[in-house]
Amino acid sequence: MTTPLHGLRVVDLSTVVAGPGCARYLADFGATVVKVERPSGGDTTRSMGFVDPADPDGSSLFWKLIGRNKSCVVADLKDPVDRDRVARLIDGADVVIENLRPGGLERLGLDPSDLLARNPRLIVTRVTGFGQDGPYAPRAGFATIAEAMSGFAGLNGEPDGGPILPPIALTDELTALAAAFATMVAVHSGVGQIVDVNLLETLLQTMGPLPAAHAATGYLQPRLGSGIPYSVPRGTWRSRDGRWIAVSASHASVARRVLDLIGLGDDPELRTFASRVEHRDRIDRRLAEWIGERDADVVLAEFERAEAAAAPIYDMADVLADPHLAARRAFVEVDGVTMQGLIARLSATPGAIRHAGRPLGADQAILGTDDPWAAADPPSHPPGSAAT
Repeated sequence: MTTPLHGLRVVDLSTVVAGPGCARYLADFGATVVKVERPSGGDTTRSMGFVDPADPDGSSLFWKLIGRNKSCVVADLKDPVDRDRVARLIDGADVVIENLRPGGLERLGLDPSDLLARNPRLIVTRVTGFGQDGPYAPRAGFATIAEAMSGFAGLNGEPDGGPILPPIALTDELTALAAAFATMVAVHSGVGQIVDVNLLETLLQTMGPLPAAHAATGYLQPRLGSGIPYSVPRGTWRSRDGRWIAVSASHASVARRVLDLIGLGDDPELRTFASRVEHRDRIDRRLAEWIGERDADVVLAEFERAEAAAAPIYDMADVLADPHLAARRAFVEVDGVTMQGLIARLSATPGAIRHAGRPLGADQAILGTDDPWAAADPPSHPPGSAAT
């Protein structure tokens, strides 16, 4: 039994998070991924964020995650000899992933049209800030820009405060998933082609019906803190013992059970969706009082008995200690580094995590051979050979 993408050959020319993240997801499910990095310093994530204290090279924990399961080579794409070696690698690949600004690959002498002429089955996945065309296409792409221009940041924050950006690389991580999905759709098509994925339009997909609502009715969602317009109550409240609890009542029956629990179930003004939205402030105040009068364990037990949605607000220590996540093996230890496990389970052909991100140029011999993929492709990727 092999991993589901065994035999898929991927060249990762991208940097930082969105493009390399796409390649990482493919590698997790068995694709052979050759990561091509610049000779000086390698991928930016090698030095981004938290240093792995056990790594003699001082590589970051971010790199250990995003570089996992990849073979690592270095090449200066501005050097004709190195560029020819990489082009030969691409000739035998199924997928190449890059995230330069539009035209960047062409300027390096690796025009996708030429690559496709040499390798007609090739999928060229291009990850940018704004896409391959349009007025903003030449601009540098950053997650912050997408979070601002998609409307996402404008929705975040308290009603009387300013907009707030997410405290994680949210757009990059989502775009990595979108790019992996789109790449595999293109691979499944059997037709060599260019896949155009960008940060802005990826985050726009998370806006749900808000564009339609504005186009149809002029509605503009205000900042509601932790609230959303179609779910009351919904937010975070502090218990008597100082712990924070998240509550949601997105379904009408759940909302009724929450109102019964906090003593508002008999109020005729709160029986419909529209009336609960109208009286959001009153419901929120009562829920704050009810939770504030009780310790968190009592609140959570009462909500569970009522079959209503509530959960403790975790920090990362809580996440790593959670028994359900432990039972599910949501985190694994790979080469001494604790990291997220596979994003999904496949019952018959599971993925496998074989190793963490490797040292810069660890697999350089691949580029020095006449048949680089013969050196890069492992004979098989049996699940269970490493952390899975």
